[in-house]
Amino acid sequence: MRSRGLVCKADATSLDGENWEGSPILFSLLDEPWLSARTVGTVAGGGPQGGLGPVEKAGVRRLLLSADQFQDIVVDLPTQKPAIFRQLLLPIVVDALGPPADAAEWLDMFRAGAFSPQQSAVLTAYLDKHRQSFDLLDDVDPFAQVAGLHTAKGETKGSSLLVATVATGNNVPLFSSRTEGDPLPLTPAQAARWLVHTHCWDTAAIKTGVVGDPQVKAGKTTGNPVGPLGQLGVVMPVGRTIFETLLLNIPFGQAPLSDDLPQWRRRAVEGRVEDTLSCATPAWQIRPSRGLLDVWTWQARRIRLVPEVTQSGVRVQRVIVAAGDRLDTVPDHEPHTSWIVESAKSRKKQAGKPGAASAVRPRRHQPGRAAWRGLEALLAVSRVSEQREATDTRTGFHTSVLLDQLSVVREGLPPGYPLRLELTGMVYGIQSSVIEDVFFDEIPLPVAALNPDGIIFGCVLEAVAQAEKLAGAVNNLSSDLRRAAGSEPIPWDKGQRPGETLLHALDPLMRRLLVGLREVGEDFDRSEQGLEAWEEKAGRETWKVAEQVFSTAAPSLFSGRIVAKDGKERAYRLSTAERGFRDRMDAILTRRAARRKAA
Repeated sequence: MRSRGLVCKADATSLDGENWEGSPILFSLLDEPWLSARTVGTVAGGGPQGGLGPVEKAGVRRLLLSADQFQDIVVDLPTQKPAIFRQLLLPIVVDALGPPADAAEWLDMFRAGAFSPQQSAVLTAYLDKHRQSFDLLDDVDPFAQVAGLHTAKGETKGSSLLVATVATGNNVPLFSSRTEGDPLPLTPAQAARWLVHTHCWDTAAIKTGVVGDPQVKAGKTTGNPVGPLGQLGVVMPVGRTIFETLLLNIPFGQAPLSDDLPQWRRRAVEGRVEDTLSCATPAWQIRPSRGLLDVWTWQARRIRLVPEVTQSGVRVQRVIVAAGDRLDTVPDHEPHTSWIVESAKSRKKQAGKPGAASAVRPRRHQPGRAAWRGLEALLAVSRVSEQREATDTRTGFHTSVLLDQLSVVREGLPPGYPLRLELTGMVYGIQSSVIEDVFFDEIPLPVAALNPDGIIFGCVLEAVAQAEKLAGAVNNLSSDLRRAAGSEPIPWDKGQRPGETLLHALDPLMRRLLVGLREVGEDFDRSEQGLEAWEEKAGRETWKVAEQVFSTAAPSLFSGRIVAKDGKERAYRLSTAERGFRDRMDAILTRRAARRKAA
C-alpha cells in the first residue's frame, strides 16, 4: 500500500494555505485548485463576447475538461505559463488522445471548439489511471520529484532556490526586499508552480550533490546547463480559449514513438537509468530527446520538496535541487522556438572545436527589443522561398514548427481570428548562474501574414522595415549634427541613440496596425488604407523625435564644418542635415510623400 503525504483536507477553504491541516489526503494537481484561470466573458443570455471574465481557481482536470470555458491561465511570472503548458497540460492531452493525424483532423477539432464527449471520456479515464502520479507531496512518488532525495549530510536549502524572483545564492534580483536568510514558506500550490518552472528555466552552474548521483564530486555536481527553455526564445501561439491554445501548440501529423513518454510514465526505481530513462532516481544522463512528450516534460533537475505543518497550514520552506537530465542538443522537433541557420563560413570556422556550433540553433529573444522587430524570422515559413536560407557568409532563419503548420491551416480559421504570439525568455548572467532579467512580449499577429504569397505578409514586413529605416534616419540625423558640431557620432553599442526613442514611440502604432490588418483579409484597398494611416502617424512620431534632436543644435551648426574622410571632403551643417533627413523620410514613407506632393 502506498505511503501518503501531507495535503489539505477536502473541505479546506483555500488553495493558498488558509485552514490547512495534516491529512492522509494527498495534494493532487489534478483535483486541487492550484491554478488560476480567467473564464470566458459572456453577454446576457450566454455566449462568448471576447471580454474578460472573472478569475477562478482550478485543478488540471477541470482546466482540461472545461478548456473551452477558460480564456487563459493567470501566472505569477510570464515564464510560468509555458512551463505549466509543457510540463502538464499539453503532454496530458497528447498522451491521452494522441496528436491530430493531419491538418484536416486538426481543423475539425479546432472548429468543434471543445473536446467531444468521447474525447472527454478518454481524458477522464487517462487522468483516473495516472492520478497517483500527480500527487505533489506523496512519500513514494511525488510529482516531478525524487522521493527520499538527500545529501550525505542531510542538508536542505531554502525554498527561495525555486523562485526566480527572490534572492538566493548569487542570484540576487535588483531592489529585492528579501535576503537568502529570510524564510519563504510556499503553499503547495505555489510550490507546484515554481517546481515546474525550475525544471524549465533553472540557472546553470553548481548544484547540490546528492546520494545516488554518480557524478558528484566533493558534494557538488558541476557543468549543469540552464533549463531547456532557458536555451530558447520561446514562441507560444495563444487563442481565444485554453482549448484553442492547446491545439495551437500541438503539432499534427507527428505520431509519438513507442519510447516517447511523459516523465510520469518514466518512474522506474530499479535498473540503469540509461535503460529505463527514469527520472525517479538521483542518477541522470546526457541524452537526446525521444520526442515531444519527452522534451515537454524534461526533468532538468532532481528535486525534492520538504513540506512542513505550520500554524498556517502545510508549507514548503526547504528543498533539494540537484543535477538532472541534460539534452545533448536542442532537438529539431522542439516546437516552441524559431531557428537560426548558421552560415557555411561559421560552421567551417567552428568545425573540430569543442562544442562546435550546430548547423541550426534556437533563435533567442533580444532584451529591450520589441518582438515585432523580429517578425521577418517569425514569418519565415519553410514551404516557400521566404524562409531565408543560409549562404556562405550570411546566417539564415526559419520559423517554429507551430507557426509553420498554422500557415498550412490558416484558411480554415475564422476570418479575423485574433491570434496572439507570446514570446518569453530568460536573460542569464555570470556564466548563466544568475537571472538578470525576464523577457516577455506579445504580438497580435494577423493569420493572413503567414501566407508569403498574400498581401498582408508584404504589408507587415514593409511596415517593420519602415520602422527600422526611420530609426536609422533619425540616428543619421543625430550623427550629421554631431559631426557639424565637431563631435563624433554616438557609438551604436553605447549610450541612448534617438532611433531607440523613436522605436519606442512607434511600438503602439505597430501593434495597432497588426490588429487592424487581422480584419483586412486579402483586400488590397483596405490594406493600403491601413498602411497610409500607419505612415502618416509614423511620420508624425518621427518628426517629434527629430525636433528633439534639432533642439540641441548650437548656432555654430548653421555654418557647420568640413570633414575629410578617405581622401574626400564633406560639409556637415544644419541645412544639409535637415535636407538629407527629409529626403530619407520621403524615400521610406512613400505613400505619405506622394499624398503630400499631390496636395
